[in-house]
Amino acid sequence: IAEDEIGIVNFLKQGLEEEGYVVIVANDGKQALELALHETFDLILLDWMMPEMSGLEVCEAFRKKDQTTPIIFLTAKDAVQETILGLNTGANDYIKKPFHFDELLARMEAQLRNARKKPEILEIGTIQINTTSHEVKKGEEIIALTQKEYNLLTFLLENKNQVCERKKIIEEVWDIHFDYNTGVIDVYINALRKKLDLNEENDFIHTIRGVGYIIKE
Repeated sequence: IAEDEIGIVNFLKQGLEEEGYVVIVANDGKQALELALHETFDLILLDWMMPEMSGLEVCEAFRKKDQTTPIIFLTAKDAVQETILGLNTGANDYIKKPFHFDELLARMEAQLRNARKKPEILEIGTIQINTTSHEVKKGEEIIALTQKEYNLLTFLLENKNQVCERKKIIEEVWDIHFDYNTGVIDVYINALRKKLDLNEENDFIHTIRGVGYIIKE
């Protein structure tokens, strides 16, 4: 648990230990990053606002080394753009303060189940995704994608040969379930094409005008 509010720390530590978890606490962002980089954890609860380093900075730095350990943000922020920013930085989920302990437990257990899944390999052409390590390769070259680019590519590949409507993409990849300008999808598709070095001859991401996108050989 990376959290600077002692009351929340004590509440969470006691509750989680009663559920059988072994809990390590960091009270500021710098200590949290140090622990995360040098110890092994099954899951990290990360407060957004902390002294020394923010949770956002900790998450971004940690994800450069570790792409798989689940991170759940604890946040008082409720603006949609800030939530998206946290997920784009590499968090797996977030829960808004104040929260019910049972809801937090359910979210933790869902992330731990996902982390225990066997690796699944998604492929198209020379592109390969390991969904456990989140490693993306083109041939033998490792391609560095942001969390959102990775999520978008994975979603499209999981629905290979099927047209993915823009509304469905924004719901599944961005977790947005209200009217929203889906033009952001085009920006990320263009970024993927650039990073994967796709051109007219080898571009497997096809635009269905007015509808969405499809991945196919």
